[in-house]
Amino acid sequence: MGVMSSQDPQDCARCGMCCLADMIAYVTVDDLDRWKEEGRSDILHIIENEQAVWLGDHFVSGRTGRPIYGCPFLEMTGEIFSCSIHETRPNVCRNYVPGSSEICPLWKKR
Repeated sequence: MGVMSSQDPQDCARCGMCCLADMIAYVTVDDLDRWKEEGRSDILHIIENEQAVWLGDHFVSGRTGRPIYGCPFLEMTGEIFSCSIHETRPNVCRNYVPGSSEICPLWKKR
């Protein structure tokens, strides 16, 4: 996504910008298997029905064709964003390092 930053992952601003990229579209078989083992039919139902399709510059729902403007599990309280499935979020989200891409306000060009 961009140049790695020296930011400490604990410095996350909780701005939600990375979640607006709808990272849920990048779930892996490992994520799906984990959710099946955990009995997370709530998560699986949303993912199966959303069927995000990349159109080159944004995602749309493969089912309805409507644009998708962020992860369906993104929550906002005031100006603080959080993940409603943080404890079992997809690996792409677990591995994301704040400041590691241009979508993050903590990103700095070298």
